[in-house]
Amino acid sequence: METIDFSPDVWLLRVTDLKQFEYCPRIVYYEYCLPGVRPTTYKMEAGIAEQDRVAELEERRSLRAYGIKVGERHFNVSVMSAKLLLSGQIDLVIDTVDNGQRRLLPVDFKLSRREPGRHFKLQLACYALLLEEAWGVPVTEGAIYLIPLKKVIKVPITQRLRNDALRHLIEIRTLIADQRVPSPTSQRARCVNCEFRRFCNDVL
Repeated sequence: METIDFSPDVWLLRVTDLKQFEYCPRIVYYEYCLPGVRPTTYKMEAGIAEQDRVAELEERRSLRAYGIKVGERHFNVSVMSAKLLLSGQIDLVIDTVDNGQRRLLPVDFKLSRREPGRHFKLQLACYALLLEEAWGVPVTEGAIYLIPLKKVIKVPITQRLRNDALRHLIEIRTLIADQRVPSPTSQRARCVNCEFRRFCNDVL
């Protein structure tokens, strides 16, 4: 795995920053270079409330949906890497044994009906890196739980996904250090309901 050697005075990034950067890099720019301008939307509040409800129900469910017979659930797991200078909180981590080897499965709850985009997969890859460093246990795949569909989608944590996550970390830090407004997402449909739309006069 690649390592990133930053100076001690560099701040922690959040796993959600990488997800947002992949979705649209301007979101990360506004978060760090124009702090305090992001409003709390109804969608955000609804998502948090729904995640809490799912966590309560999850405690009573079997693990069959994840392809696991026996395992221990850990909810709202906080993780931090001193090496990557990255932090995050994982909705659910399932601690299990596969072919005699201990494995961890990070699970992200999403209030979505769509097939997970690459930004969600990168988020899982970051969780895998953080868990492996903090817990010393391999993470070969993660899972996304689509709340409205009650559906689990497994995501292989490939080397390419890991490398892309590490590359994004460097790109985000460079963007913030340079105070440079990045190009917007090429998928302009994402701009329609974006809470930062009023700042981007060049997209709509």
